Amino acid sequence: MYMGGFLTMPYEDMSAMQHRLELDSRERLVVTGVEEVERFDEEEIVMATTAGTLVVGGTGLHIGKLNLDGGELHVDGSIHTLLYEDRGPAGGQGGFLRRLFG
Repeated sequence: MYMGGFLTMPYEDMSAMQHRLELDSRERLVVTGVEEVERFDEEEIVMATTAGTLVVGGTGLHIGKLNLDGGELHVDGSIHTLLYEDRGPAGGQGGFLRRLFG
């Protein structure tokens, strides 16, 4: 769908996006199925994916590539943890910031 200079994907197509993680030597991470990056710094990246909220922890983290249209994110750095937050008993979507300010 074309909207004012931007190509957009209908919401129902976004939820069908495949989610995949590819970790190489704990130094390079490729994530697909990314819907949005909620926050990031050198020690933590929090993103909403089609499989729930994913928190990547480490040191010297850097987003090398971000393509939200294609749902792909590349992370470089020393990756220590990968953690999924629960969606909650009602199955609602949304990360920490959405729940806090939503």
